[in-house]
Amino acid sequence: MNNILYKLSNVSATTGIIRKFSVSAAKNANFSCKLLVVGGGSGGCTMAAKFARKLKKDSVIILEPSSDHYYQPLFTLVGAGVTSVAATRRDARSVLPSAAKWIQDSAESIDPEQNVVKTASGDTINYEYLVVAVGVVNDYGKVPGLTEALKDKNSGVSTIYSPDYCEKTWADFKNFKGGEAVFTYPDTPIKCPGAPQKIAYMADSYFTKSNVRSKSNITYNTCLPVIFGVKKYADALMKVVERKKIKVNYKTVLKEIKADRKEAVFFNTDDKSQELTLPYNLLHVTPPMRTPEFLQRSKQLVDASGFLTVDKFTLQHTKYPNIYGIGDCTNTPNSKTAAAIAKQSYVVEQNLRQTMRARGARRAYDGYGACPLVTSYGTCVLAEFLYDGVPHETLPFDQARESVIAYYMKRDLFPFIYWNFMLKGYYNGPEFVRKIINPFAK
Repeated sequence: MNNILYKLSNVSATTGIIRKFSVSAAKNANFSCKLLVVGGGSGGCTMAAKFARKLKKDSVIILEPSSDHYYQPLFTLVGAGVTSVAATRRDARSVLPSAAKWIQDSAESIDPEQNVVKTASGDTINYEYLVVAVGVVNDYGKVPGLTEALKDKNSGVSTIYSPDYCEKTWADFKNFKGGEAVFTYPDTPIKCPGAPQKIAYMADSYFTKSNVRSKSNITYNTCLPVIFGVKKYADALMKVVERKKIKVNYKTVLKEIKADRKEAVFFNTDDKSQELTLPYNLLHVTPPMRTPEFLQRSKQLVDASGFLTVDKFTLQHTKYPNIYGIGDCTNTPNSKTAAAIAKQSYVVEQNLRQTMRARGARRAYDGYGACPLVTSYGTCVLAEFLYDGVPHETLPFDQARESVIAYYMKRDLFPFIYWNFMLKGYYNGPEFVRKIINPFAK
């Protein structure tokens, strides 16, 4: 036991015990399990909770390095001063299922032929079935000058896409006395793709409250050719943009930040030689994102962009039937949101159970996603849609209209559902609500 140090984290008797293992010596540990869940975020925690109830104790292992779990959809409201980072955070051990074994480490490699995962600390985890739920990470280094600007508290540069910097966005809002406020959307897949424009709308509202809007210009630069990918909501959001007098530059991607000059350099996606340099007093950056490096190195498992290759309907890996994916790390063409994970979790649960019984996958994910687009302090457009941008609404009114109800659902109801139902494996999306309150919806 001198070679291996086991640290035991105790939870109250009412919640059971989560055993957290960390290795701190040359000799490495060897673990085995029925189901290994790599990643303890929204998707991983949800899937672990579902299967920890169905399988024998310690049959499920969760591989997750962080001791923090954040409800990231609230980061927009943190950036707008509505809530704090602390309110979005809980200890990982308080949300991970007590009947599962938590190894607090990160993956180093996956060998799908041998059904083995190696951890960064050198441990070996043998699995029968694997769920990959590692999300995406911010790739700050892809934009020269971004890392340094974020670390400088006086730079005027921030992002709501990290708990480290979203409160800096709020500080920048309060310090802004007028001038140029620029908001960006990168040319990579990102989580919560509505957030880059949400924070721009909240900036307009705050600047109006603080009496600086009349001497401010707000510019939103997006890599996309449209304001939003679903036409019904795009039409509604264009009215918001026009009312708020926000200038939108399409197919425009942040290339470099020159913090010493307070300038941001952009390129055009149709012709990268076409550059646009904008001065800024406030710059909110949505960073490029990618999957974790270990997954990108797993060439048998990923596509050319490093995303896990799964069938977009069954969420089963296209080559290895004992592997499933959930959430932002997969190559499914849906919006990467918490709402999508809720719906996906049911599909993965049902299909993985069939796989464990040596049967074929039966359930199909329809691409459901939702994006509550806050447009001010008190209003929100609640976008819900399927694959190919087909609207699929829950409430019995036109959700493309700005709504007070939708705002408070975003602020209060959705976090409650997340912490109390989704992470515990009991929430699979709003279908049951839709059938009750809007039975005639298509």
